[in-house]
Amino acid sequence: MEYIQALFDFILHIDEHLINLTEQYGIWVYAILFLIIFIETGIVIWPWLPGDSLLFTAGALAAIGSLNLYILIPLLFIAAVLGDTCNYFIGKYFGDRIVNLKFRGKLILKKEHLDKTHTFYEKHGPRTIILARFVPIVRTIAPFVAGIGKMTYRKFLTYNIVGAAIWVAPVSFLGYIFGQNEFVKHNFEFVVLGIIFISLIPIFVEIIRVWSKKIKTDS
Repeated sequence: MEYIQALFDFILHIDEHLINLTEQYGIWVYAILFLIIFIETGIVIWPWLPGDSLLFTAGALAAIGSLNLYILIPLLFIAAVLGDTCNYFIGKYFGDRIVNLKFRGKLILKKEHLDKTHTFYEKHGPRTIILARFVPIVRTIAPFVAGIGKMTYRKFLTYNIVGAAIWVAPVSFLGYIFGQNEFVKHNFEFVVLGIIFISLIPIFVEIIRVWSKKIKTDS
């Protein structure tokens, strides 16, 4: 419970935490940001780390000179590509074992998360690798499922690179452009919540679609 509270606090007040990290670690904050994006996209059992909100906030800090946007974007792009690649190979070589792993009698990787990702694949095909970049949880699990499904690596890598590019750069630039707006600065918590809510809309839409389809089938 303490871990969940700490994570929620980090995400909700990510601007304050990143400022503190920048002041405390200086240039090493780039390595921290790299690791967060890499783990969030590259370790299938860690889908809860901030992605969109971190990119937006990092861009906002670049606008005030705390970070360098020209270092930030290429670095986090590489982190996102390597993260998905790592997750793909985890799925390819260890997927069946990980799916059945349990901790205290419960599956580490929830079945509903896998089901949502499979649904994404059924609807969008390989483009899921690109589209999933903008959907929390699915973003982490999509490359893992691609590995399990033995998608050819060349095809996966193409979608991986395109997806990372259109995710990292635009979201960071949005933070750079709007992050220092007075309204945004004074309501950053609500902005972060808004980013999270918008990124979850595809999941809500898919749940409603599946639920409606089930009701029609049952009736």
